Amino acid sequence: MKTIIFIGTNKSGSSREAIKAAEQLGYFTVLFTKNERQIQQREEYNDVHEMIYVDTGNFSEMKSVINKLKQKGHDIKTIVSFLDSTVRIASLLCEEFCQNCTSSKAIQIMENKEETRSFLKEKSYTPKFFIIKPGESIDTINEKMNYPLIVKFPKSTGSKDVIYAANKSELNKHTVSLQEKNPGEPMIVEEYVEGKQYLVEAIVHNNKIMIAGIIEQDIIRGRRFIITGYGVLVEPPVHLKNRIEKLLDSVVSKFNIKNGVLHLEFRNTSKGLKLIEINPRISGGAMNSMLKAAFGYNLVEETLKLFLGETPSLERKEKNHVYTQYLIVTKKGILEKVTGRNRAQKSEGVVEVYIKPRKGARLTPPLSLGHRYAYVIAKGKSIDEAKRHAKNAANEITFHLKEDTN
Repeated sequence: MKTIIFIGTNKSGSSREAIKAAEQLGYFTVLFTKNERQIQQREEYNDVHEMIYVDTGNFSEMKSVINKLKQKGHDIKTIVSFLDSTVRIASLLCEEFCQNCTSSKAIQIMENKEETRSFLKEKSYTPKFFIIKPGESIDTINEKMNYPLIVKFPKSTGSKDVIYAANKSELNKHTVSLQEKNPGEPMIVEEYVEGKQYLVEAIVHNNKIMIAGIIEQDIIRGRRFIITGYGVLVEPPVHLKNRIEKLLDSVVSKFNIKNGVLHLEFRNTSKGLKLIEINPRISGGAMNSMLKAAFGYNLVEETLKLFLGETPSLERKEKNHVYTQYLIVTKKGILEKVTGRNRAQKSEGVVEVYIKPRKGARLTPPLSLGHRYAYVIAKGKSIDEAKRHAKNAANEITFHLKEDTN
């Protein structure tokens, strides 16, 4: 029985779509999860042929379960994860049980922002940064860095614990707060760079870099930096594309990636591109769906082909201008109902509407990307038109909240 094991998944988005793609490719799908809710909602995961409750952070425990699966006749073709927290452990398990096409060492470095910054510190695209070890004073930063600054934890994901400091007073406040939250952990303080922010999705196959998409990001800066809009660039400006290709070449070469999947976030500044972060996986959320709407290929399916030792293809079947608008709330509350979904779905240019929370869920203004509660994907004759369609449809959706008394 040809089997693919997935280490963790979200209920929707790229990680879930990868499981669906594996099923459509004819593989038996096994999901390792430590999420009790997923076990309770087992009937909602029809694309998962076998769901196993296991500590997905425990290497030896998962090894034991995999050996039992093999004894039952499962021919395990690959072990993968599309989640931040389990990409590396999936790669290590793949090395143990099947032919691993990716680099666990590169994944390990990319997972940690401190290691990534240090690894690329000599590169012109690395922002100026400073590492504060536990117990160290931040006084030396004032002599070496100019404000504004960004302070964050090396292992933060989804914009959690990434905070803007306009001056010394704010830096002091934020570092104290973060140190109280995670004592014993280092922090990164780095220069804040101005410029439009972009994301690039890429697959590397036999040292050849294939760009799956270049996406312009719209960001709001409240208590955290939250990306609320993504515009897929069908034909990015030549000078921007050339800069991105050089950046990718440098990163892939430095990490010695022969085969792998990654996405980079960066800002286009007056001094060239400045790297914000690297992740050794496809972006989550709506990314796979928006690239499918734009170009007609299924990036998670092509990723699985890479992991299976096959040749991925990013040949464009379509060329559509696509924009994705995410929805957030501006106050806390308990969700009573959501209205406007059908109107949004019927709006001009709309490809997909997704609403995450159920009745009774606690919603909050965003402190991470996980606090985005819906999205609308729309097409248009231009990126501006696609953006207009997505925003118009998103405006139809309303979250009705009652006061949270807890």
